[in-house]
Amino acid sequence: MFIYLSKKIAIPNSTRLKCVSWNKDQGYIACGGEEGLLKVLKLETQTDDAKLKGLAAPSNLSMNQTLEGHSGAVQVVTWNEQYQKLTTSDQNGLIIVWMLYKGSWYEEMINNRNKSVVRSMSWNASGQKICIVYEDGAVIVGSVDGNRIWGKELKGIQLAHVAWSPDSKILLFGMANGEIHIYDNQGNFIVKMTISCLINVTGAISIAGIHWYPGTEGYIEPDCPCLAVCFDNGRGQIMRYENDENPILLDTQMNVASIQWNHCGSVLAVAGCQKNITMDKDVNVVQFYTPFGEHLRTLKVPGKQMSAVSWEGGGLRIGLAVDSFIYFANIRPDYKWGYCSNTVVYAYTRPDRLEYSVVFWDTKNNEKFVKYVKSLISITTSGDFCILATKADDNQPQEAEPESGNATFVLVLCNSIGTPLDSKYIDIDPLFVTMTKTHVIAASKEAFYTWQYRVAKKLTAMEINQVAKTRKEGRERVYHIDDTPTGNTDGTLDFAKAFTATRDHICCITATDKTLIVGRESGIIQRYSLPNVALLQKYTLNYRAYQLSLNCNSSRLAIIDIAGVLTFLDLDSRASSGDGFVGDQAAAPSGDPSKFERKDVWDMKWANDNPDLFAMMEKTRMYVFRNLDPEEPIQTSGYICNFEDLEIKSVLLDEIMKDPERPNKDYLINFEIRSLRDSRALIEKVGIEDASQFIEDNPHPRLWRLLAEAALQKLDLKTAEQAFVRCKDYQGIEFVKRLGNLQSESMKQAEVVAYFGRFEEAERMYLDMDRRDLAINLRIKLGDWFRVLQLLKTGSGDSDDALLEQAYNAIGDYFADRQKWVNAVQYYLQGRKQERLAECYYMLEDYDGLERLANSLPENHKLLPDIGQMFVTVGMCEQAVNAYLKCNQPKAAVEACVHLNQWNKAVELAKDHNMKEIGPLLSKYASHLLEKNKRLEAVELYRKAHHFLDAAKLMFKIADEEAKKRTRPLRVKKLYVLAALLVENYHEQMKTSQQSKAKGKKSEATSALAGLLEEDASSTDNRIVDNAWRGAEAYHFFLLAQRQLYDGNVDAAMKTALHLRDYEDIIPAVEIYSLLAICSSANRAFGTCSRAFIKLESLESLSPEQRQSYEELALEIFTKYPPKDNRKSELDSISEGVEGKLPTCIVTGRIISEYQFWMCSSCKHCAMEQEINRYNFCPLCHSALA
Repeated sequence: MFIYLSKKIAIPNSTRLKCVSWNKDQGYIACGGEEGLLKVLKLETQTDDAKLKGLAAPSNLSMNQTLEGHSGAVQVVTWNEQYQKLTTSDQNGLIIVWMLYKGSWYEEMINNRNKSVVRSMSWNASGQKICIVYEDGAVIVGSVDGNRIWGKELKGIQLAHVAWSPDSKILLFGMANGEIHIYDNQGNFIVKMTISCLINVTGAISIAGIHWYPGTEGYIEPDCPCLAVCFDNGRGQIMRYENDENPILLDTQMNVASIQWNHCGSVLAVAGCQKNITMDKDVNVVQFYTPFGEHLRTLKVPGKQMSAVSWEGGGLRIGLAVDSFIYFANIRPDYKWGYCSNTVVYAYTRPDRLEYSVVFWDTKNNEKFVKYVKSLISITTSGDFCILATKADDNQPQEAEPESGNATFVLVLCNSIGTPLDSKYIDIDPLFVTMTKTHVIAASKEAFYTWQYRVAKKLTAMEINQVAKTRKEGRERVYHIDDTPTGNTDGTLDFAKAFTATRDHICCITATDKTLIVGRESGIIQRYSLPNVALLQKYTLNYRAYQLSLNCNSSRLAIIDIAGVLTFLDLDSRASSGDGFVGDQAAAPSGDPSKFERKDVWDMKWANDNPDLFAMMEKTRMYVFRNLDPEEPIQTSGYICNFEDLEIKSVLLDEIMKDPERPNKDYLINFEIRSLRDSRALIEKVGIEDASQFIEDNPHPRLWRLLAEAALQKLDLKTAEQAFVRCKDYQGIEFVKRLGNLQSESMKQAEVVAYFGRFEEAERMYLDMDRRDLAINLRIKLGDWFRVLQLLKTGSGDSDDALLEQAYNAIGDYFADRQKWVNAVQYYLQGRKQERLAECYYMLEDYDGLERLANSLPENHKLLPDIGQMFVTVGMCEQAVNAYLKCNQPKAAVEACVHLNQWNKAVELAKDHNMKEIGPLLSKYASHLLEKNKRLEAVELYRKAHHFLDAAKLMFKIADEEAKKRTRPLRVKKLYVLAALLVENYHEQMKTSQQSKAKGKKSEATSALAGLLEEDASSTDNRIVDNAWRGAEAYHFFLLAQRQLYDGNVDAAMKTALHLRDYEDIIPAVEIYSLLAICSSANRAFGTCSRAFIKLESLESLSPEQRQSYEELALEIFTKYPPKDNRKSELDSISEGVEGKLPTCIVTGRIISEYQFWMCSSCKHCAMEQEINRYNFCPLCHSALA
């Protein structure tokens, strides 16, 4: 950063100031002093010029109000930014809270304890609470509306300072004796703070300041030190949190009066006076430090005694109270930024993220790309690329560079939209990074590392991987600053030597394609050659360089020292090869660099195309120098991005950083230098001849181009051609030749207008000449198809059909590229571009449209297979098959069916097209499923392929196994029902196949009979085919009996259970007869019960113990009740009817004796009509009732 004094405001009557505070949000400055002085000032910039923004704009006092109310010296002023209140107190202990009303400040509240004096006041970060500490140990915490929250007397303690923690949970109290105590926000003591910076200090000390940065703008890195404590003897410490064991220690070697963090916690200002032993009078200074204790700058301030310091809200200015003056200093921060190929790259922190937000702002198209980077150290740019130097993450995988051991830093090479192209892990701290078109050079204090980077422009992915794998020797090297490399391959990638200490540290570096310059703290400058690094020369300066810059042919070095003085050093052969400056330089045409010196310079940039041109920033002015002669300065505070073609591009980073998420094109300013302005004025006002004479004397390609364009405008082709030749513009020369061949004057003018990119005008001129074809060609060249379409529609020609279609399709492409498929479809339809149309339908998921398209295409069209494939991907089998069949690819159709598991369709297609392979394929797939024990999937496969009998066999097998496992009976019933339904499907299939064979020959009955006969002949598994429903019936009645029993319908339950006697082959007999015994005993039909027990006792499957327990149970029952049925069981009497067995009702389990009853259409089972009416589905097979 660079800092310089910019303004001084005197307080009337030379009243000495005690304190100053700058409101961060609204910009008011409050200053308090002796004799009750309290003023509120506001500096505002008033300017109409858009280019004058920020520090460059003139500022004057828009508010200067004296606040009356204090009688004694005002000692503490503090702002509450959130609520726009000012709180002040004086030496008599009077506290006043001021508020802004209609542009002026008025007393809002007043408080006086009369006992003691207020030493410090602090608002918390949210502005809700204030803590006030008195000298006698009293503490008051109040709310913003004036209510007291709590108060406390700390006995025997003299208080001097107070600070809130960022989360308002902790209060720090500074004592008069230099101790700091940590309390919670209710005033309970927690612990004393360890003050490490006062070890070995004797004598009385007092605290100069405590400031805890509240993190409102984010932190410059995770876990960043933010609590600063400083003592009047110059010692201080910066801590991460209130009881940090190893804080960062400062020794400022000065008597400190006041300290303050800037708005984002990146710079700490320490104000006071130097301990100057030699001279009598003190020198006021402000020292600036990073949160890690590194010293940034020193600002010397005139006057006797500095009493206070305060930062402006944006961190660009600082206010200092010295004697009876307020001094203002401007700060040029070291932003992390760079400029590569029309892109401004800048980084900023946000409170809601730990990382830096790095913005790549493409100023040409006004687009921005944001990349989040942890622990960013710096941004360096060159050409089209940029290097981000960062600290390596602890948990970052480092397989990429195994030989680098524990690399702690990373250099990431990015392009201008932030895409990482390559990265290198290094062990040295990249404090200084510079970059050329081929090399990245990073330096720590002791050593520098060079990396010859490659950018894969034409490499394939495979080649890139190989480049990444082989870390070529010689692409990366490390040199110690005290080595003298000779340029042979002695630089190896050995970071070990980089840690050897050196007496004289590196303080800055710069490089061009052929030269590397390294500056050291003692003033020595070392010059090396590139690309093979060899130490060529050492120069000695009598000051320490801060920033170095080489001109475009590496002949002259610009040096800005730590105090902002710009000087030059000639490296060229013009210089006598001494160790210092140049000898007699009469021969050199440019000014004498050894005499040149400018003060307060904070930025400079050489022109990219002229070794004698450079621009520099001095305070708020930009100067352009040619041969060390300045042009008249320009008021600006921008940072110089680029200087070429006689134009300087500058960016107002201060303005961008105020709202970094929305950079504005206004913040980018182009300045033309004088020769360009003069040439332009000559061309406009005097004429081309004089101008060409002037340019001849001051030649530059940019000026020749200016002349060529002016000559073209006037159709002075001869001058234009000469000028194009001078600026080596081949296209321009060709264009002039083409113009020469045109006859009509107006044609020439139209071509020139088009050449300058004024296309609307050119088109109008063509149309006025009645050359619509030329206008259309112009628009086609520009790719503006919308306008082409308009022009085509205005004309009456019929020959434009092909062009029209081309235009429709091009517009369709335009919309498709932007994924606006709906609009694209409309244009593709008109342009009849079926390939893209299919793609759009697919993207829109408009499968009906896709089907219509497929139907409209002629047979064997090359698009049909693609459409078929589209249908397959979304599972639309039928449409896919149609598409494949239309293009005569039945094999693809079958494959689609198989892929989508539509086996029935696959089998059908295979039969239709006489394909042999579907049967084996099916059985292969089925056996594969069975191997994997996916039997239900195999059943499904057979069912889909209409192999119902195979499916049924498998299903019965599964059901039998489940029944053996004693699974839930309901599940077993379902499995049996499924198996039976598959058999029904098989019957149906046989019948229909016979019908289709015997169409129109015989009656339906005979064909059905033939079907049955064929079925008989083909089926060996009679049990399965004939008694398909037995298993289902068995489990149906088994479940029904249990339901009836639990419902208390015992008679019905017994009758149902009696049916189960026929199904001993399916349900184990022990289950059947146990159920029958329970039901009959419940129904008091002990005869039936007794028969059941006899059956149970005679079962062979029982063990002797089980049989014994049955016999005991029987004994117990039948000693009480005689084994006789009290009612004759109807089941026995009428189970044999006239025509064999009577049907059983599947709802109640009773025998149906009526002549009229209901029969299920699926499973052919019966039920009584009055019973079935309550159901919507058949109780056995669950098919819907008709």
